[in-house]
Amino acid sequence: MKTLFKNGKVFPISSNPFVGDVLVEDGKIKAIGALNETDADEVVELNGKYLFPGFVDAHSHIGLYEEGVGAYYASDGNEMTDPITPHVRAIDAFNPADPAIPRALSGGITTVMILPGSANPIGGQGAILKLNPTNVDKMIVKSPAGMKMAFGENPKRVYGGQKKTPATRLGIAAVVRDFFMKVQDYMAEKALAKEEGKPFTKRDSKLEIGELVLSKKIPARIHAHRADDILTAIRIAEEFDFDFVIEHGTEGYKIVDVLKEKNVKVVAGPLLTFRTKYELKDMTMKALKILIENGITASLMCDHPVIPLEYSTVQAATALRYGSKEEDLLKMLTINPAKILGMENRIGTIEEGKDADLVIWTGHPFDMHSVVESVYIEGKRVI
Repeated sequence: MKTLFKNGKVFPISSNPFVGDVLVEDGKIKAIGALNETDADEVVELNGKYLFPGFVDAHSHIGLYEEGVGAYYASDGNEMTDPITPHVRAIDAFNPADPAIPRALSGGITTVMILPGSANPIGGQGAILKLNPTNVDKMIVKSPAGMKMAFGENPKRVYGGQKKTPATRLGIAAVVRDFFMKVQDYMAEKALAKEEGKPFTKRDSKLEIGELVLSKKIPARIHAHRADDILTAIRIAEEFDFDFVIEHGTEGYKIVDVLKEKNVKVVAGPLLTFRTKYELKDMTMKALKILIENGITASLMCDHPVIPLEYSTVQAATALRYGSKEEDLLKMLTINPAKILGMENRIGTIEEGKDADLVIWTGHPFDMHSVVESVYIEGKRVI
């Protein structure tokens, strides 16, 4: 099946916008430019409307903290009974019937990374999903796609309130180090059993996920707002030599020299929100401009449900007031999160060979008069 998107204002992201066509075949982008209608089985006439790649949010709790069900039923995002829970999986709590999903699509979002919450220093497994809601198993692009970790106020509040470790920042760091030391010992014991030709009979579901991190098969996704917490996260990642992404990075702009030197990736935000705790007191949208101008690979998250995903473009457009450039913000919604997720070969731009995740807008997404007219995921219309 070949579908031709005809006469649109196309924003490839990887190159300058142009007026022209995009040909899709079997879920992939086949060609872009000035194309012949005879090449297509179906023609979608855009009449000058805007065609963008589907937007990507690299840190979301959509489907975990469901809309309209009340606090008790919407609490599946955090297993707050043990500070070490790498064995829990976000996909096991994800509900594709969450009404937030069609609304996210109406905001142009087509791909998300869902993650457990930030209660635990060592949290659970995240997954990359396409928002084509059928059942979660058919939506999965990769699972596990990362292991959640958290520093700062959230683990302190959760476990300090229970009068158990960790109740302090130094306690959080100690718990994390202890976990990775156990993972190292586990890996060594497994390797020795293999070397000796013996069966390994001490499987541990927690340590197995830690092994994926230390073997660099998945990254750690580290919640950290304050500059000191970000530095602690970097320090521990270097001690144990694993890949990681900083989630939120609210005060990352204060240590941008360190982030640049160490090539740290940041999923920034949410920034269009109330400063609900002490570690957010210096939050500013100017941070986006600082991160990008210093060459940091950064994307912009909504942290749904903190900001509903349908308003991702509202948050981005607001950053224009604080000096960020339009083209940089568009990259923070598309190719930058794709790179952070290791998905840049499939999503994030309109280029030949990539997934046909395409969104037709009536105008520019940063114009509040513009609305999404239709969304295609891998060439199939979903709204």
